[in-house]
Amino acid sequence: MSQVKVMIAPSRYVQGAGALAEIGEHVSRLGKKVFVTGGKTAFAQTREDIEKSCQEKGVACIFETFRGECCDSEIERLKAAAMSAGCDVVMAVGGGKVIDAGKAVAALMKVPVVIVPTIAATDAPCSALSVIYTEEGVFDRYFILPQNPNLVLVDTSIIARAPVRFLVAGMGDALATWFEAASCAQAAAQNIPGGRTTTAALRLARLCYEILIEYGEQARLAVERGVVTPAVEKIVEANTLLSGIGFESSGLAAAHAIHDGLTVLEETHHAYHGEKVSFGTLAHLVLEEHPREEMEEVLDFCTRVGLPVTLAELGVKDPSPEKLRRVASKVCEPGMMIHNMPFPVTPDMVYDAILAADAIGQAYLRRHGITT
Repeated sequence: MSQVKVMIAPSRYVQGAGALAEIGEHVSRLGKKVFVTGGKTAFAQTREDIEKSCQEKGVACIFETFRGECCDSEIERLKAAAMSAGCDVVMAVGGGKVIDAGKAVAALMKVPVVIVPTIAATDAPCSALSVIYTEEGVFDRYFILPQNPNLVLVDTSIIARAPVRFLVAGMGDALATWFEAASCAQAAAQNIPGGRTTTAALRLARLCYEILIEYGEQARLAVERGVVTPAVEKIVEANTLLSGIGFESSGLAAAHAIHDGLTVLEETHHAYHGEKVSFGTLAHLVLEEHPREEMEEVLDFCTRVGLPVTLAELGVKDPSPEKLRRVASKVCEPGMMIHNMPFPVTPDMVYDAILAADAIGQAYLRRHGITT
């Protein structure tokens, strides 16, 4: 295995309230005709500003509604539409699935890609990675892209107006970053671009965790009221940039593998990516025998911001051995990120860790009188 260190990041990251009004200036450096894909809600929030700003800088826009799933058939449909319109830039506007689809389309077309998240629910915006699902919404594979987005533009006034559950889910995704980065570093595992982690990426992963613990609850309270505060800016940056660089340039491990395993249970499909990852983080801590104080800090954080700590909160009301064995088997398939842990992990170990994490979560909720 290579001992060479590799760190990757988006070419340009822009964040702030009202940042969308400046998008034309940034896009004009990349091309002259932009293919913009997004959901109906995302377009309702952004289309007017994108069109106006791009028009002012001489950039034409073609808008195409995303159909909801980041699967091969949708990626091919969007690519065909972009190519027939003669577009030389792809822009994805919305949440994690449209972002991943847009990145995949741009990679297949070999053109620049612009990412405009309307929620801070995952660390997808900054990465050179698309998560591909089946048409039914079951995790299929990771599509490693040749480069990170050319531009990620985050308008925090849009993020703050979105339902608070999205921001909280983003914190759940970001919560795993430090623990997985540390596991990968200890294992000398390959990161997403195929090298070893750098000190910078590890420090950014740790900073991501520290910001979550310090500012997570403040940011949740502000976004519940639809306002942007310094705490919101910090959490959006942690969810998007720090977690994005941290996971990609340090690596993924048990927490995300357990998320991927949980997708085989249909009752978890309503839960957001970051909500499943936060529970996966608890199971990750169990697998690695983290000290009680660390587990308590994570449980306290999750319950304060509103992240699930039990299987029932994810929709698994009847966690039968048969169901959890299916999850554990999926987690340990060849090529899954569980194999980045600093020790060999078997389906039995995963099964035990999931049940133990669930029991620890239930006990914490009972002890603190928290009802869900």
